[in-house]
Amino acid sequence: MNSSARRSMCAAMLVLQAVVLFLTGVVSVGTTDLGAGAALGLGFGLAVLCVVAAGLLRTSVGYALGWLVLVVSIALGFVVPLMFFLGVVFAALWAGAYLLGARIDRERAERALLEEDAHPSR
Repeated sequence: MNSSARRSMCAAMLVLQAVVLFLTGVVSVGTTDLGAGAALGLGFGLAVLCVVAAGLLRTSVGYALGWLVLVVSIALGFVVPLMFFLGVVFAALWAGAYLLGARIDRERAERALLEEDAHPSR
């Protein structure tokens, strides 16, 4: 099995976060002092950054970008206060996906080694 559980789980979190960040931009048009262009640009830009990070998860750059998006999401709370809460929620989900996915990958690799040792002719 070549798929990485960590990569799949983190990509799912980033795509979900992209939707929330885009919608945050839409909501901030009417609820903040940002202009419509700035609010939509911020939301769309962060959503695109999430998708780019998800696409780069084959490398460590994607994970670093994912962590950066989380920091920016939490900081977005200074513009849209609800984002303090949502940013922390996404940080917890991302950390869970990152750590649990790595554990699953490690256990899969260990199981594959045990199966190879048990059946060397395969």
